[in-house]
Amino acid sequence: MNNSNSESPDSRPLSFWTKMAYGAGDLGPAITANIVVVFLLVFFTNVAGLDPGLAGSILLIGKIWDAINDPMVGALSDRTQSKWGRRLPWMLWGAVPFGFFFFLQWVVPRFSDNPNTNQWGLFFYYVVISIFSNAFYTVVNLPYTALTPELTQNYDERTSLNSFRFAFSISGSILSLIIALVLFGFFPNNPIKQYLLIGGVCAVISVLPLYWCVFGIRQRVLEGEARRLANPLPPQTMSYVEQLKVAFTNRPFLYVVGIYLCSWLAVQNTVAIIPYFVQSWMGLTSQDFTKVVIAVQVTALIMLFVWTQVSKRIGKKAVYFMGMSLWVIAEIGLFLLQPGQVGWMYALAVMAGVGVSTAYLVPWSMIPDVIELDELNTGQRREGLFYGYMVLLQKVALAIGVFLVGQSLQVSGFLKTVAGQPNPTQPDSALWAIRLMIGPIPAAILLIGLVLAYFYPITREVHAEILLKLQERKRQGSEE
Repeated sequence: MNNSNSESPDSRPLSFWTKMAYGAGDLGPAITANIVVVFLLVFFTNVAGLDPGLAGSILLIGKIWDAINDPMVGALSDRTQSKWGRRLPWMLWGAVPFGFFFFLQWVVPRFSDNPNTNQWGLFFYYVVISIFSNAFYTVVNLPYTALTPELTQNYDERTSLNSFRFAFSISGSILSLIIALVLFGFFPNNPIKQYLLIGGVCAVISVLPLYWCVFGIRQRVLEGEARRLANPLPPQTMSYVEQLKVAFTNRPFLYVVGIYLCSWLAVQNTVAIIPYFVQSWMGLTSQDFTKVVIAVQVTALIMLFVWTQVSKRIGKKAVYFMGMSLWVIAEIGLFLLQPGQVGWMYALAVMAGVGVSTAYLVPWSMIPDVIELDELNTGQRREGLFYGYMVLLQKVALAIGVFLVGQSLQVSGFLKTVAGQPNPTQPDSALWAIRLMIGPIPAAILLIGLVLAYFYPITREVHAEILLKLQERKRQGSEE
């Protein structure tokens, strides 16, 4: 007699503690990623003393390496065989190097008394550290993200699982900013020591939750691995070009890629320019821009759980439309904001946070559905491949956003800060560029994402049909 649980054990509800442990796996990467996004460009220009163009180029070069690194780690994790399964060994052994190279990004070495020589010495140092830091971020984070479809096949349970993940992710972002606010006070007149302390504390805090995740979900992962090995799919080795073909001939995946890229390009562009907007346009302090980012992320954290419940009633696509519409309005409002309108600035930050939460939640809950469609069409399970490209795109969006911000500031005549001197008064051309990058540009990008979301084809009903066909195929295979 067939039992539905035995046929589809991965559809069983996940326990609260399994979801908590899984969510903890994104805490460390979120802390480090948020510190990098919010502070690294400012650190390069205002502390290390790099030109804005060089500073933006450092992050872009690191992401060019990721174009090779991310899909490679994804494919390797798909083929990893160990007593810990396919994904967990990467997280287990990559955690410490991940924290170590993150810390090295906040060191300011001195290479020469000649300013030009020292400038290029710093540039090459940060390029090398950026490559290693990005590589180990991938080693721990990409296999982690690929665990979602292995933990559950239930359509709504995946949305719930991702709400735990991004609750930890946004909490990590908020925690990183609180840490920064507190630690800035330790060396008020020494920014080099400030950032070194922030880098060290965040590195340690980022490593520890990875071990909670590994040991907390290990049993569920190994149960899934045992079932996978009992019904193995045909082995397949693909070249990089073949991987690209598989991923980018999956039409729903292309929609998710577009939605995700637009969402995160807007996120990264906005977060990268907020420090300059708050300080140079609004005339406030570095502590104020940190509070603005906290307002956005606290709102996004709260709204994650609201949107998760709303999604069960009206679907992922409708939730995305509602959140993005509010975010577009907030971006335009920030563009129109005038110095002195501090209350409106925080109100718009809260409105933006309502939309930002859907950028976290919706695209990531769509990806497992795309993977199962690929399995139905090809007979292969390639979580690592698809998640590899998703993580790559997140980093590309971050790098493009920061690179464009750096180049735009350079072209607009932005004046960098010289160590030991007060912040310069920025020219009107630089202030105009900052306002464009806080409002109309990300708003236009978000509108493109809304168009793509409208045409996304996998609904709850389509996904249920995909799962039924997969279960029927497995049942026929076991009978044979």
